[in-house]
Amino acid sequence: MTSTTRLTVAQALVRFLAAQYTERDGARRRLIGAVWGIFGHGNVAGIGQALLEHSTVPAGGTHPVMPFHQGRNEQAMVHAAVGYARQCGRLSAHAVTTSIGPGATNLVTGAALATVNHLPVLLLPGDVFAARPADPVLQQLEVPFAGDVSVNDCLRPVSRYFDRITRPEALIPAALQAMRVLTDPVDTGAVTLALPQDVQAEAYDWPEEFFAERTWTVRRQAPDAGELARAVAAVRGARRPLIVAGGGVHHSRAEEALADLASATRIPVASTQAGKGSLRWDHPQDVGGIGHTGTATADDLARTADLVIGVGTRYTDFTTASGTLFAAPGVRFVNLNIAAYDGHKLAGSPLIADARAGLQALAGALLEHRHRADPAYVTEYTEGKERWEYRVDAAYEVHDTAVRPTQTQVLGVLDELVTEDDILINAAGSLPGDLHKLWRARSRDQYHVEYGYSCMGYEIPAAIGVRMAAPDRPVWALVGDGTYLMMPTEIVTAVQEGVAIKVVVLQNHGYASIGGLSESVGGERYGTAYRRLAADRTYTGVPLPVDLAANAASLGMRVLRAGTVRDLRAALAEARGADTPTCVYVETETADTVSGAPPAQAWWDVPVAETATRPSAVKAREEYDRHVAARRRHL
Repeated sequence: MTSTTRLTVAQALVRFLAAQYTERDGARRRLIGAVWGIFGHGNVAGIGQALLEHSTVPAGGTHPVMPFHQGRNEQAMVHAAVGYARQCGRLSAHAVTTSIGPGATNLVTGAALATVNHLPVLLLPGDVFAARPADPVLQQLEVPFAGDVSVNDCLRPVSRYFDRITRPEALIPAALQAMRVLTDPVDTGAVTLALPQDVQAEAYDWPEEFFAERTWTVRRQAPDAGELARAVAAVRGARRPLIVAGGGVHHSRAEEALADLASATRIPVASTQAGKGSLRWDHPQDVGGIGHTGTATADDLARTADLVIGVGTRYTDFTTASGTLFAAPGVRFVNLNIAAYDGHKLAGSPLIADARAGLQALAGALLEHRHRADPAYVTEYTEGKERWEYRVDAAYEVHDTAVRPTQTQVLGVLDELVTEDDILINAAGSLPGDLHKLWRARSRDQYHVEYGYSCMGYEIPAAIGVRMAAPDRPVWALVGDGTYLMMPTEIVTAVQEGVAIKVVVLQNHGYASIGGLSESVGGERYGTAYRRLAADRTYTGVPLPVDLAANAASLGMRVLRAGTVRDLRAALAEARGADTPTCVYVETETADTVSGAPPAQAWWDVPVAETATRPSAVKAREEYDRHVAARRRHL
């Protein structure tokens, strides 16, 4: 007879989650490392009560069964969970629980970010009553045409798996499916188990087997022999091959395999935003970022490449310069990817495999043939890389330490300070472009720029998650004033939990990145500055008297103000050594020209008004039509 234990659905779920593990390459670790939560009437008596029983340290113990972290914003909790999962190589994740209504819908943006970036997070939103004893309940959205729809259905399109647990016994198959998706390198992303509040508190006799430890193997799929042979033939036949390293290199921990392949064949390696750091910046074959925010070296190679070897990349429009970058007649693609969906992009020859397994197989086959890139080609990109490094030095150069720094000088000062231990986090604004072009990544995980969803407000909560995963490393959240104002709330969490993140706030009085884009497409920076309204109802008055440093201090953070480059050097060094959450606040020079970085080396498609009366828009449309004519479809 099967042994059972009587628990509520919420208690059973927490106990189940505590018994799940992942394994890859012989290393085993806990799958769900902790639960984040904000409690309300949709989860306080269910998941909240269950966590109370399991998240405190038992008498005589040293660790809780399920650690709990208190958040301030539901979206931010997902960002923290995503930062944690990325730092853990997708082998460990966090869960997030919320009440019904706005608590649940606040998850949507974070869920989309997780799914776009293929990063695992388990969402546990409360839901309306399954039994409907009162209908509607507080915060319930009534849907006249469907009785089984709630606001949680907003999470369906941004989740890789979604289920609503309307009966206790339904939790068993749903929980197992949720773990399967969280640990699947192809399907992983946001996973949602919507939990009606009455079902959470309902008791059931659970089979003990449900709580047995389970280890989910994260597989390394080997390449098909035929696909590998075709890839080898394509590489051997290419005169100007180029590797494009994407985020899949990091997810697979394939950096060493990529370095071995590049060193052996001397094929240059460019990186997407997600893939930057796949090679150290000083590796001979690293040519920097590719695409709209890439280096001149990488983009020039991309325009003339006859073979592009994509490794773990989705080929977003920033990477392909909206279909204009890979311009050589007859250019072909070999796409090494764990997902067949991405492997077939750009009419490429697919090599469907785990990135590490695929790179090792490709390197082994090419070494058998003693294949190497043409020496003249190696000389060409080596000299191109040297020229670009001079441009980086020029952007970082400081002539007067007694004046306010430019944004790129801030990066230059930070570049002087950090070691391979430091981790930099960014997601939005003008910083991703500057970082992609200029930052000299020293380790495989130093460069943490979320550019799949490029979500303002990601940086501070993600830094908390990263620091939780890497508690002995300096973790920097780099934010502009626009991003800071989106979501500073988790500073309180960092202070409460004692998570010693470092936040660098760059004050440039507005949405600098979008302001520049607006100007380039005829929008004349309309509505992008943080300034008082002028008489003509444009935001062109004096800057707003907003003190973000005082705001950060009011939330409990230690704040260091840096008025000059000299001050900045001292403040960043002090922050790096701090063992408490610390903010460095710096106003950059100037309000309009915030970056001394080289301009974009490749185009990006943002449609411009086809008819307009203002000269700026007319001129922008002419430029737009010129670029559109260069777009091509790779068939």
